Amino acid sequence: MKTSYNRPLTPEELAKRPESEIDYPDIPELGPDFRENAKVTPPRTKPVVSLRLPEDVIAFFKSEDPKGYTQRMAAVLKAYADAHKS
Repeated sequence: MKTSYNRPLTPEELAKRPESEIDYPDIPELGPDFRENAKVTPPRTKPVVSLRLPEDVIAFFKSEDPKGYTQRMAAVLKAYADAHKS
């Protein structure tokens, strides 16, 4: 059963879903060695930086989505840094 949602489900909503509504075919089976070889990797932390930018630059990034503009700015800076690595 394929269902489309207008927004991602919260963990609580997902927990209330009956098993019959969960689409499992594209999820591979986990072998017996999965847990033996699994490694816990802590999330990378990001330093907090204060940066002064021109208002028009901020307005440009906010124009598409005011809530996600800092993530897009970070993505552009990362792409620039990656492109200029020696």
